[in-house]
Amino acid sequence: MSIAGGPERMLETGVLSPLEAAKSLAPEIRSCAGATEAARELPRPLFEAMADAGIFHMAIPRALGGEEIDLPTYVQVIEEIAKADASTAWVTNQTAIFATFAARMPPEDARAIWMDTPRCVISNTPMPTAQAVVVPGGFRVTGEQGYSTGCRHASWIASRAQVIEHGSPRLLDNGQPETRLLFVPIGEAELLDTWHVRGLRGTGTNHFAVRDVFVPDNRTMLDVGAPLYETGPLYQLPRTLLFASGDASVALGTARSCLSAFIELATEKSPRYASVGGMLCDQPLVQADVGLADAHIRAGRALLTETIREVWDTVSTTGTVSLDQRVGLRTAATHTIRLAIDAVDLVYNAAGATSIYDGHPIQRAFQDIHVISQHVQSRRAHYELVGRYWLGVPVPEGRF
Repeated sequence: MSIAGGPERMLETGVLSPLEAAKSLAPEIRSCAGATEAARELPRPLFEAMADAGIFHMAIPRALGGEEIDLPTYVQVIEEIAKADASTAWVTNQTAIFATFAARMPPEDARAIWMDTPRCVISNTPMPTAQAVVVPGGFRVTGEQGYSTGCRHASWIASRAQVIEHGSPRLLDNGQPETRLLFVPIGEAELLDTWHVRGLRGTGTNHFAVRDVFVPDNRTMLDVGAPLYETGPLYQLPRTLLFASGDASVALGTARSCLSAFIELATEKSPRYASVGGMLCDQPLVQADVGLADAHIRAGRALLTETIREVWDTVSTTGTVSLDQRVGLRTAATHTIRLAIDAVDLVYNAAGATSIYDGHPIQRAFQDIHVISQHVQSRRAHYELVGRYWLGVPVPEGRF
């Protein structure tokens, strides 16, 4: 597989921004979508081109050699990639936002992990289900852990583990059990072939196992509450809301590409048993569905974009973000995803039997968006939390 001239230009001149790089790479990402889905991982040449373009490092602090991108531009980058392929965008968001942890490590340690290995990305796991036993100089970590997006191309695996000392959980000053991220070289972890799913197949979100692996102290950090070494506005925002913003952008790009594929189909397909003769595009109900799907996508994008800009302006000016704004960003991300799901469903139903075949872009978008619908960031329960907050009903700490 050859990668088109955009990335070479980027390496030669260094002038392309992440958004320009995403647009340059989009045709190749789109052409690889079938291979990405079939292999259940990004094709290696595509991954390398994206890594060389700096896509996976765009949220790493500038002081370490990353882009330290602003959040309003970041979500545009993710949306552009998602228009070409949802799986590729999902891998990008998961690895890029996880890399904001680099801002919470001593610079020399962060640089050794993220920057000293060529084309380095780090995959992780969402829950601290492993155990890290305290030993001289570090920890010995053991566990089988799940949902490690992008692990097939990772240089390191970040295991999340509960710290065990003298046979019992070690407690933080606030009385809570200590959990840590422990960075394990990919060669010391076993990747487990578990990602057999219908949508987002190309993300390679497999499980992994680590078995009594020694990790030195300087390759670990607190999962929550590690001090900031880089204090730019991107690193002042809750990481879960950064992930949510990116996930919403994946949903938007997926919905837009699905609608574009349907519009092309509608000018070519003559439906059976139609109430009006002619092509699919001549059917009044189809016309209404297209209009409503477009409205859903535009409404979600407007809500997400406006909310992110307001939050970014505040955090860039003051270095903080209010609880009201965090709640608003949660609302925007969740609602954008739900609107994108509705848009894809409208298009899928209007397309008829044409959309049921493997490899069709509408079918791929339908499967991808409904895997996104099952993710924690799209849970309808977020509406309840937001409603509780605005009604003055207590909300569990840390949910925003």
